[in-house]
Amino acid sequence: GDSGLISGGGQRASGAGGADGGPVRATGSRDALGAPRFDQLVATGGYLWWYIDALSDDGQHGLSIIAFVGSVFSPYYAQAIRRGQGDPDNHCALNVALYGRAGKRWTMTERSRKNVMRDATEFNIGPSSVRWNGQSLEIKIHERGVPLPYPVRGTIRVHPQALTTYHTALDDGGLHRWGPLAPCARVEVDLTEPAQRWTGHAYLDSNEGDEPIDRPFREWDWSRASLADGSTAVIYDVQQKQGADRLRGVRFAPDGSHTDFAPPPRQSLPQTAWRIPRRMRTEDAAPVGIVSMLEDTPFYERSVLRSRLFGQDVISMHETLNVPRLVSPVVQWVLKWRMPR
Repeated sequence: GDSGLISGGGQRASGAGGADGGPVRATGSRDALGAPRFDQLVATGGYLWWYIDALSDDGQHGLSIIAFVGSVFSPYYAQAIRRGQGDPDNHCALNVALYGRAGKRWTMTERSRKNVMRDATEFNIGPSSVRWNGQSLEIKIHERGVPLPYPVRGTIRVHPQALTTYHTALDDGGLHRWGPLAPCARVEVDLTEPAQRWTGHAYLDSNEGDEPIDRPFREWDWSRASLADGSTAVIYDVQQKQGADRLRGVRFAPDGSHTDFAPPPRQSLPQTAWRIPRRMRTEDAAPVGIVSMLEDTPFYERSVLRSRLFGQDVISMHETLNVPRLVSPVVQWVLKWRMPR
């Protein structure tokens, strides 16, 4: 029933806005059941990405794909943030890296807001797209490589064994968060350029931040390993600019459930060709073996490593990000040649 005027006698919403509010969008890069959602609002100067990596069953092929809203590696986005114009939707990219017998291919063309569309189930980035069809993640790729302009075209499908809603903060302030969507998954790769078809084990997660990535972090090492029972073990080893290191170990079962574990001791690895220090955690002082170096850049490396977890020898995808290197003026200038806009 009518209970009278609102407090103060007003008749409309306070301020210049309407009373109906605006659309409510997803948070955490997923819906309540863990399925990817692509319509999340991203803070000015912030970022959101979905990450996929996969290795073929025969060990001959590998890939990684990152769909960025507010590309953290973009020199153009960094410039816009410094000017107070850090619109993340104006700096989107689909990064595709292919490894294996057909040779390496690498793409990362940045697209502006007018070439991007996001809704709950689909993220269009120029001529490429990432779409959740209710059962699997479908990535349609129509990109051109850098520095050699070889085309990369075809379709990749990621089939989760189960979805998870797990997520956790990576920094003390809780402004940067990570969580897998499908830590145990299968992949189907069907590319026309370069021509290759294969299947294998895949991993899908997401990271998001409400501010630029260089504000809290100095470095992080990340790894994920497939275990004999089909589960996936993930280790985050994060160094903050202020505050203690943050270490997280989580084991995800094929049914989507998870358990925390204490990661084993840290072992230093040889520096990369660009002299980036890196580290890996392995049991019983077992030496870490480098199976393959996939990316070696002035600020970032990705490699396939052999180590030991839960009493078994494992193969891990491993990454090191050196944030001071990323934001250095020289690297920011060089990145324009690696990431066309």
